[in-house]
This record gives sequence, structure tokens and C-alpha cells, in this order.
Amino acid sequence: MFALVGKLVDYRSVRDGAVIVEDNIIRVVVPAGELGEWGVDEVYGGENYLVIPGLINAHTHVAMARFRGLGEDLPTGEWLEKIIWPMELEWTRKEIREWAEIGLREALMNGSTTVNDHYFFADEIAKVAERLGIRAFIGQTVMDEVVFPLASPEEGFRFFKRWRNRSELVTPTLAPHATNTVSLELMKELAELSRETGARVHIHLAQSRAEVSEVKRRYGLSPVGLLERAGLLNESLIGVHGVYLNDSDFERLARAGSTLVHCPTSNVKLEARTVNLRKLLDLGLNVALGNDSPNPTGILDPFIEMRTAGIVANLTAGKAHAVPARELFGMATVGGARALGLKAGLIEPGYLADLVLINADKPWFRPLENVYSLLVYSARGSDVEKVVVNGKVAWAKPS
Repeated sequence: MFALVGKLVDYRSVRDGAVIVEDNIIRVVVPAGELGEWGVDEVYGGENYLVIPGLINAHTHVAMARFRGLGEDLPTGEWLEKIIWPMELEWTRKEIREWAEIGLREALMNGSTTVNDHYFFADEIAKVAERLGIRAFIGQTVMDEVVFPLASPEEGFRFFKRWRNRSELVTPTLAPHATNTVSLELMKELAELSRETGARVHIHLAQSRAEVSEVKRRYGLSPVGLLERAGLLNESLIGVHGVYLNDSDFERLARAGSTLVHCPTSNVKLEARTVNLRKLLDLGLNVALGNDSPNPTGILDPFIEMRTAGIVANLTAGKAHAVPARELFGMATVGGARALGLKAGLIEPGYLADLVLINADKPWFRPLENVYSLLVYSARGSDVEKVVVNGKVAWAKPS
């Protein structure tokens, strides 16, 4: 057993205390003065430390760290056609392993205890995640409306079956690329497999005008309407971006219990627009946060994404303080946990011991009073000192 000591912060409360970890769960939360009664082996933290639930990076492409900074300032279409797709076609398994490790290490050291990744060569990414000790939901990207050999549906199904119930840390998902690159027939197959197994379905959703117009042309439906016709509109669905959905689409997602992953840095950089976050939360839609790809966003730091989400929310709502810092922090913790079906995101007995220790002995944490605001608008990944995943220290800042 070991303990993390400091100011304990989750979406529900802020209190001083100690979190005692045994096996892979939080055994108990006690006042720091009572630690001696529990016989813990190690104590981490203390005064001027924050203990938070692990941040959940609900949409990533970690291996795309390889492309960071390339094609900067090109229009999205040119960026994909001239930079990304040609380089992706040359991927080798060795390169994927190397760059997935770079991306996963970056996510981990910045406080992400869980990533939800969507990419090619998913086997290699899964092996790296397991070795590094990060919790990972991983889907092999599939497409059948676009000729792209790396995204064959057969490989997507094979990956899912190979990794189902295989690992304590890696959970396979079903990963159709987008509503315009995957046929209705394949969507229905994925829906059936999801119903049979409980698998999450992770999909880019209305991320461009071209996607929306193509789905309308083929089926006379919106992207959400297509997912509903395929049988995918339910609590297992994790849609990403949604920047070209309308109010009716968001209402349908909320009623179905689905999740939307908000990636404001990526949205604004690539499309110069994003969702009205305040409106989505008012609908009762579960919203999680994701960094998306290190290219184009440049980062795998969930603190930066929380901050960006809060600032951009004011612009889309047309008013200041549209989404309080506490709600933003909740999206990065309990929102992600709900999306992935994890008993995580809170500092409570019986919850997964996915925790982050933050050194708050820094000028930008003074005064240490409104902790939610400090975590969202002042903290950064470099403040993370230890990351615990599944009850084990997965990363610690060198002393």
C-alpha cells in the first residue's frame, strides 16, 4: 500500500487528506494525520501538493507525433493530401512503435492516465501502452468508402478480437473513421458487434462540411441520422468534434446517452469554428475532452485543452464565464470516465487508482484558494510530479 497526500480535488469536492492505494483501487480516503494507523509503505506528496483523478484524454492519435509541425498553415485538404496521407502510407510497424511511445509518454507525463486512441497499426500502439503502464482504449481505424489499405475493415475486426479481454490496461474499441468514409452496411456490422460485446464505438463526427454534405447526398441524412439508422446511436457511442452538427443532432445524442468529445484546439486551428459548449452541457449531453493529434494541435497536454475549452466557450456562448472551471475539470475526469465506462474520475473508495500528484509549490498556484480555477487556467503538464495508473506509479518526474 502507498498513499498520496495533499489537497484532494475531484469534481465533487476539495478537501485535505490522504488517498491510500491498495492493488489497483483506492482503498480509503483519510485525514493525513491518520496515515500511521494504516501501515503504508510509501507516502508521496504533502503540503503544497494537489491530488487529482487521472485526466482522461478522450480522443488521441498518439503516433501522429511523427507529423508535429509539418504542413503548418496549409489548408486542411492540402495538409491531408500533401503531408499526412503520403507519409501514413509509408508507416512501418517499427516506426509506429517508436512514435506511439513518444506520444504516449508525452500524454502520461502531462497527467493523462487514460487515452482513447484511434489509428492504424493498433496492435503496436496497444503493446507500447501496456509496456508503459498507461490505460488505453485503442481502435484500429476502419474505412470502406475510401481506398486506404491501412484501414481495412478486416484488420479492425481482427484487432478487436485479439485484444478483447486480453489486458488489464488495454481495451479495444471499434473505430470507424467517419460517417462519410464508412458505409452504412459496415456501420451496421459494427453496431451489431458493439451490442454483442459492449464495445465502445469511437468515430469522427461531422468534423468537416464535406462530411456532412457527402452523407446528405448519399443517404439524405445528417451524420447523426446515419448513426441512428445504423443502430449506433446509444450510450456506447463516442463521437468526436461535432462542429457541423445542428441543435437537433445534439439533442438526439443527449437523449441516446452518447458522448461528444470536444477538441477545441484542433477545431479552431483546422476549421476556425467549434461547438457551443454551454448549450451542449445544458442539454445534458455527456462531454469529454481530447487533445486530438499532436499535428495539428502541437500538444498532448490535457491542462491546455481544459484552458482552451473554457476560453473558447465564452466566444461561442457570447458571454464571459460561460462554463465554470469546475465543469471543465469534470469533463476531463468524470466526463471521460463515463464515456469509456470506467469507475474512475473521483477520489472515492472503490474507484480505480488512476491518480495524479501535482506540485503546487509554484508562483502560478498562489494564492492556493480557488483550486478549480488554478487547475484549469494556471496549471500545465509540467506541474505533474507523479502519475499512478491502475495502482502503480507509471511515471515520476526525475528528482
